[in-house]
Amino acid sequence: MSHLPGSVRQLIAALRGLLVFTVICGIAYPLVIFVIGQVAFHDHANGSLVKFHGRVVGSSLLCQEFVNAKGQPLPQYFQSRPSAATSGAADDYGCDPVYSAASNLGPDNPTLVGLIRQRQKAIEALDHVPASVIPPDAVTASASGLDPDISPANAAIQVDRVAAARHVSPAVVRALVAKYTTGRTLGFLGEPVVNVLLLNIALDQRYPVA
Repeated sequence: MSHLPGSVRQLIAALRGLLVFTVICGIAYPLVIFVIGQVAFHDHANGSLVKFHGRVVGSSLLCQEFVNAKGQPLPQYFQSRPSAATSGAADDYGCDPVYSAASNLGPDNPTLVGLIRQRQKAIEALDHVPASVIPPDAVTASASGLDPDISPANAAIQVDRVAAARHVSPAVVRALVAKYTTGRTLGFLGEPVVNVLLLNIALDQRYPVA
């Protein structure tokens, strides 16, 4: 190739480099990561899907609404935190992965303030608790709108309602909440959380509603 012009040799070298890095970065690396994911992190790599009675009912990484056809909370289930991930359709009540987003409303925004007050009143009526004990995550959406977890404080205000709807003692429901509460990562990162989907499935398995 020494007889070729310098610009042509540079072009050939560039093309050779492009081919090599395409194979390394575009084929070999993704393939290696895929194999590692399937072997070492199979559930996470495949969406952490959760099955109940042999069929997929959701993902432990995504929230879902436990409401009736009119969007009213089902009393026998723990409720997820509010979700802004919605198309805005009348029958879309949130937790829609297609519309993952926050409300983008500032803390003093009148619309957000009104929503919080509306949610507080709804929780007061549903769980028979005063607004003073309702935690922030019960009345505000997460940044993604798809948070699968609630705080232990949020779960605590729902225990009596769920226990009454399932005709069991609050103590056994609290014990189940404790079982599905995850502590801080590495003991100091984040806050303890309760996975709503896994908790509700456990309730259906142990204390089904007649």
